[in-house]
Amino acid sequence: MTEQAKASPRLRMNMDLRNSPDDQSQRMLNAILPGSVVPVHRHRSTSETVVCLRGCVDEIFYDDSGHETARFRLDPSAGTFGLQIPAGQWHTLVALQPSVIVEFKDGKFAPMGKADVWEG
Repeated sequence: MTEQAKASPRLRMNMDLRNSPDDQSQRMLNAILPGSVVPVHRHRSTSETVVCLRGCVDEIFYDDSGHETARFRLDPSAGTFGLQIPAGQWHTLVALQPSVIVEFKDGKFAPMGKADVWEG
């Protein structure tokens, strides 16, 4: 997946771990490289669990005005593997090294609406 991420303009590649699109939970692996831009976004109806399996990433929280409120370093080599992102929390992820994360959310997949991606 990391090699595929290197070839992707987004510098990331995911692998869907669901059994079918009708699953009532979302599970995916995501290989993400430094320089990949993950838009600031939120999931209003579900929390999200992020676990870093390899590499090092920062998960960054924002308030409704777009100000950074918290930054969490996920680095398995330092024993900080993951965190829970509360429902409705604006957030993004920044890869500090080539990394692989796994993400979990409740509910069937639905594309995010414009109101859930920060326009700044």
